[in-house]
Amino acid sequence: MTPMLEVTDVAKSFTMHLRGGLRIPVIEGVSFSVSAGECVALGGPSGAGKSSILKMVYGNYAADRGSIAMASGGGTVDVATADPRAVLALRRERVGYVSQFLRVVPRVSARDIVAEPLVAAGVARDEAAARAEALLERLRLPRHLWDLPPATFSGGEQQRVNIARGFIAARPLLLLDEPTASLDAANSAVVVALIREAKAAGTGFLGIFHDTPVREAVADRVVDVTGFASQVAQ
Repeated sequence: MTPMLEVTDVAKSFTMHLRGGLRIPVIEGVSFSVSAGECVALGGPSGAGKSSILKMVYGNYAADRGSIAMASGGGTVDVATADPRAVLALRRERVGYVSQFLRVVPRVSARDIVAEPLVAAGVARDEAAARAEALLERLRLPRHLWDLPPATFSGGEQQRVNIARGFIAARPLLLLDEPTASLDAANSAVVVALIREAKAAGTGFLGIFHDTPVREAVADRVVDVTGFASQVAQ
């Protein structure tokens, strides 16, 4: 079976333009795969390159070399070389991303933010709103907040909106960047349940989990990013 994601010999560096073009290598030789129904955790200390890997898989960062093959339409698309329209199509149909921070349009309600991926996929607004409400209720976001924009919510409340938005469209691959970092134990348990249910339905996950109990509860294996860290700045 073709993996949902196959990362092969990927490298990433950053160029410091204010330092005369100094090039800072971050990671190199990154190779791993994610299969349907599997959760792969990226391990290693802060600064090792875990978030950079997630952002390359999502197409936010360009890879210096290597391939990031994502299953799509019976074939694969290499995110590392795909044009922007192909990357946007993958985001609509194949891959979701729950970051550490909720970035939203001002004055849009929490319900509409969560429902938007379904509406964009052609689901009727009433149905999308009902499914958004069900997720927000499950994630224990108080009902009186559903009609309000999340800009003034607490960090934990914003993260629950973020998680609901990421899970609502049931994309085949979901990227998670510390999804429970701002949550208490009860809400973390809800996220663990959502991940397990999605895995059982065939969703593949690539995630960063600094919360050890959460990682142990959901991850099938851990890829230690430390082994890919660049040792020499050029």
